[in-house]
Amino acid sequence: MTAAGRLLDLAPGAGFRIDGVDWVVDEVQPQHGRVVLVSTEGRTQDRTVSWLMHHRPEPLAPRVESSGREGRRAQPRTLADLTPLQLQRARLRAEHVREAVTGFRDGHPARARPGEPRAEYDPARTTLMQRRKTKAQELAGLDPLEAELLGLQWMSERTLIRLSAPHVDELVLACADGRWTRRRTGRVVRPEIREAILAVRQESVRRSRISMRSKHRLLHQYMAERFPGFPTKDVPSCDTLARIWGEWFGPGGARQRYLRTGEMLDDTGPRVVVHRPGQVVALDSTPLPVKLRESVFGEPVSVMLTLALDVYTHSCCAFRLTMISDTSVDIAMLLRDVTMPLPMREGWGEEMEWPYPGVPAGIVADFAGHKVAGLPFFAPETVTTDHGAPYKSHQIVQAQDEIGCNILPARTLRATDKYAVERAFGSLKTMLLEHLLGFTGTDVADRGADPEADAVLTIGQMEHTVATWIVKVWQNHALGEYAPSWEPGGHHSPNSLFAAAMHQGGWAMQIPTPELYYKLLRKHHVMIHPRRGVKILGLYYYDPVLDEPRFRGPSARGGRHGGRWVVRSDRRDRRTVFLQDPDDHETWHVLRWTGLPPRGEVPAFSDQTVEALMADVRLRKLKVLSDTELLPPLLEILRSAAPVDQWPTQMTRKQKVSRSRLASQGRAAASDRPPATDPAPGATTGAGEPAGPSWPQEARTVQAAVDADLRRRREDLDGPPQTPQLLDDALRQRSLFLLPDLDDDEPEDDA
Repeated sequence: MTAAGRLLDLAPGAGFRIDGVDWVVDEVQPQHGRVVLVSTEGRTQDRTVSWLMHHRPEPLAPRVESSGREGRRAQPRTLADLTPLQLQRARLRAEHVREAVTGFRDGHPARARPGEPRAEYDPARTTLMQRRKTKAQELAGLDPLEAELLGLQWMSERTLIRLSAPHVDELVLACADGRWTRRRTGRVVRPEIREAILAVRQESVRRSRISMRSKHRLLHQYMAERFPGFPTKDVPSCDTLARIWGEWFGPGGARQRYLRTGEMLDDTGPRVVVHRPGQVVALDSTPLPVKLRESVFGEPVSVMLTLALDVYTHSCCAFRLTMISDTSVDIAMLLRDVTMPLPMREGWGEEMEWPYPGVPAGIVADFAGHKVAGLPFFAPETVTTDHGAPYKSHQIVQAQDEIGCNILPARTLRATDKYAVERAFGSLKTMLLEHLLGFTGTDVADRGADPEADAVLTIGQMEHTVATWIVKVWQNHALGEYAPSWEPGGHHSPNSLFAAAMHQGGWAMQIPTPELYYKLLRKHHVMIHPRRGVKILGLYYYDPVLDEPRFRGPSARGGRHGGRWVVRSDRRDRRTVFLQDPDDHETWHVLRWTGLPPRGEVPAFSDQTVEALMADVRLRKLKVLSDTELLPPLLEILRSAAPVDQWPTQMTRKQKVSRSRLASQGRAAASDRPPATDPAPGATTGAGEPAGPSWPQEARTVQAAVDADLRRRREDLDGPPQTPQLLDDALRQRSLFLLPDLDDDEPEDDA
């Protein structure tokens, strides 16, 4: 079979030898015609299939993978796996590569730094090979210690050529030394040591908490008694045992009983002229000037409106309504909405379906899986935001890497950077919001008499109203002065501009996969605890898939977070988290919170049922009170049950002595009391009675005595009547000085 024929059967895990170096296929991207290779030293390269065909790779014999940790594939590495120092070194190497290729450290003339391009790297005067040779000579002339600290000692001309191949978004990761994120192969533990460690683990769980040093001594004891011939020098040290213990059983910080139970941009520069859809998308948030009703208690609330506007066509690509200030996950999901088609909603007619020429609505619906409304969707290139905290979080940086866009904050005090979205807010207010009940106005002085009482729309109804207005009104209204550069005096709407752009430069219908939702969520690097799952933000999440052998123990990922698994969470819904499968990197496992009931046991509520239920709650004046509101009734209960005067710390010595005297007298009286003829079950008398008064026990004793007396009287009534006792007989019974009468058969003594 030829080399081309062999490459057609590429699959993750296949091995090749290229130029004397062994490589393993880590990932295959057939849609892009690219393959990610990992060398035995840990280096990663992103190559095309044609490059592999020309280098004639020699296939290696398939590796026999064991059932242990060595057989598990690792999750893909990211920049988050690098330490801050390693990330700086990788970025510095990437800057040198960009300067050798383009002449600029940031890779583009629009982002030129002061003094760039340098004469020896000017693209207008030098060729690519000349710049690479000059860069190699420049780096070779560095001080050896400085070059080693910066990671530039091996940056030869051949290395510059090799690092120029990866995509620009993956250049920094390609410049990272593969040894920094080397694959974890695990520890080789002999069977005898493994048996001893497991035995010590079982013993330490049963005992009281002991130190790692004591566990190490127990390990030596087990090895000496069970394997007398085992060399002592081969027994792991205490530090090695601690590392193995942490990898196998976790940190072990829980209580023993629980263990047992749970066995900025530069201000200068030319103005960018936007000439295609998606080139610049502006994001901004503002309080919605309409009071809405929340769906639980029906109280009037204020919400935040976050809008994404395409600067070229002025299309409102996506928007979000949030009761509280928008968070980073809301912004990330808003960017995801820009790339996805808007589905048709109930009550929308055919005039609101996909209207753009060139791509029939049926084809778009087939790709999307549903009927698509007349609203543009595309992959944004540059996103302009303000300086709010949600727009500068790490999750937004991660989102821009996943979507493939650049998020650039607007310049300080430069309203022109996102003027379009600011004007869109004003148009939304004057064209729609002013006509709705509950409108609060622009200023407090312009507010009506009682906008809270006028509010009638819920958040869901408002979201539907705004979406209908955008598709039906905004996308078809005349833009006025916002005309395209190729026709300044034209009469256009957002829909007509998008249709014209499709005719001029085409349109790539790229609908993201559903897995994009998981990739935009917050990442957590955690360990998987046996039988407990993963701990995310104080809660444990579990799924039976975690019991599979491939998820046991630490992850095979190396680098900064080596040995830990990447789990993603949506902070808006704490009930579930998501774990990416380490084998195919496409399957996502949903881990449910361990505090949730099993599926199907909690009845689901429809919107109508919830509204009817909460209406009945409000009618009966049931109110959820906070701790502050519940404090007065709690103080009344405590004042009657345990006043401050009865606190032991607030009693005087005289009061303490008086209470002790009463307790002592009670114990003395109990010891002098004769045993009851019919004691209550569980009651103790004499020395066995507990010290001090026991009110429940005394109540049971009194009740038992009353029951016995009533029982005796009933028995007396059932028998024959008895003659009254003589007074002499009664006195003889009570006198202690009378001798008992002799029996008739006993002889009398002689005088």
